[in-house]
Amino acid sequence: MWISMEDYKKRVLGCWMGKNIGGTLGAPFEGHRGIIQMDFYTQELKGVSVPNDDLDLQLVWLSAAEKYGRAVSAAVLGEYWLEHILPDWAEYGYCKNNMRAGIRPPLSGSMRNPDQNSNGAWIRSEIWACLAPGHPDIAAGYAYEDASVDHSREGIHSAVFCASVQSAAFAETDRDRLIDIGLSYIPEDCAVAGAVRLVRTCHREGVEWTETRKRILQAYPGTFFKQWVGEPEMDIPFGEKGDDAPSNVAIFVLGWLYGEGDFGRSLCIAAGCGEDADCTAATLGATLGILGGIGGIPEKWIEPIGQGISTACIHLWNKPETIGQLTDRLLRLTARFLDIGDVWLDGVSGYRMRLSEKEKLFNRAPGRDPFRAHTGFYERYYLSPPHTLRVDAHIFYAQMTYMDGPLVQPGNRRPVRFRLRLFNQTGRPLTITATWRLPEGWTAEQGEQAEMALSCNFYTAKAERVFNILPPERIGLRSELILTLQVSGRPTRVDLPVTLYADAGSSDLDEGYSHARNGAGW
Repeated sequence: MWISMEDYKKRVLGCWMGKNIGGTLGAPFEGHRGIIQMDFYTQELKGVSVPNDDLDLQLVWLSAAEKYGRAVSAAVLGEYWLEHILPDWAEYGYCKNNMRAGIRPPLSGSMRNPDQNSNGAWIRSEIWACLAPGHPDIAAGYAYEDASVDHSREGIHSAVFCASVQSAAFAETDRDRLIDIGLSYIPEDCAVAGAVRLVRTCHREGVEWTETRKRILQAYPGTFFKQWVGEPEMDIPFGEKGDDAPSNVAIFVLGWLYGEGDFGRSLCIAAGCGEDADCTAATLGATLGILGGIGGIPEKWIEPIGQGISTACIHLWNKPETIGQLTDRLLRLTARFLDIGDVWLDGVSGYRMRLSEKEKLFNRAPGRDPFRAHTGFYERYYLSPPHTLRVDAHIFYAQMTYMDGPLVQPGNRRPVRFRLRLFNQTGRPLTITATWRLPEGWTAEQGEQAEMALSCNFYTAKAERVFNILPPERIGLRSELILTLQVSGRPTRVDLPVTLYADAGSSDLDEGYSHARNGAGW
């Protein structure tokens, strides 16, 4: 199945128009707990949309994608965070503080970050969906990389769910299948999946949307309502700090299900549930915009805000000023993010793109295709727990997992364990030598050098090894270990920095790491 450039452009325009509409509609009710009845915008707009970090951050990611193309990664986006993004609130501030202290992604999202399960990542999923239309496996991978800079666990799962749903929406129009596709990309036992399933059950059983909202917040309580304006609801409990993604993603799905295909009604229901109302309505507006294109959005919703982009959270000199400019720049990029066989260039109409067939939109377990030339989403992200460093060295791909986390207790000489996985991305066998460079006093139990042999890439050939590294009696606040990976007979060499941190005890900031390490969904 193919999509023409003309159709693709209409859908991308619809995505950003819907994003702007939903964000503007829900903005007055961000942080509100309670039902809000509405059928249109409630503020005076004068042809201008309300600025929103949901869209602002994606303009920065556009700039990164234009420069780095498919090489965009958590490491690249981390640098763009520090260079271009202004807010220091919640998870944004925690991740920036971590990176300024030398804590690299993905540890910047999971370590010392009590808001790792909050809403900052899934609200910016559209750019990855639009750069990989009809290829949710690609969109999910970039969404994971993006989210891991400032989130972990549910914060990442929520972004992967939204990106895969929105990417698949270029190829599939059935709402229930799209939700199934999104669920196939995240762990079955994670809270985001549970909250989405709860909404579907309530809708199927004929429960009113107002009651469904209450059941979501009772089962998956968060703390976003601390910005609350209105009467408290005594039968809805307080949640753990920052555990906001599951309930708010569920509200996005609630608006989609109960709106029954009506653009305005769907967004008003989502925004009418309160909590992170601008984000839920914006994500729903973008999803419906992809499905129906710009022509599927009623003009009455467009006219009050126009097609301009208002920003407030970024420092970026070359940002697009309209959704048309944003769309045109994305159209020039998309072919770089797809496989060469999925893009057909035409000197008259531009290009057309091959979309994944219906069943291939779902996430697949490894090993079904013995001739894949690279590892897919499952191998890269599902088979490795949090606190995994990832490096693509072109001819091989490496994952280094902190098996015991990145914190080391001073005075405890228990070995620190690391698992190294290597994946061959060539058609020839490879031998890779792994060499540790350790700080003074640190030792490697099995020796500082090891050889790992990789057959060619049938069944995504891989090798695995666990290293036990012994710390000295006294350690500093931060210890830098370097693992060098050298391919025999080739010039390819990678230096992988592995950083360990002295355990500061049980402060609130350290609980973010413990919560991620022990939580469900991995």
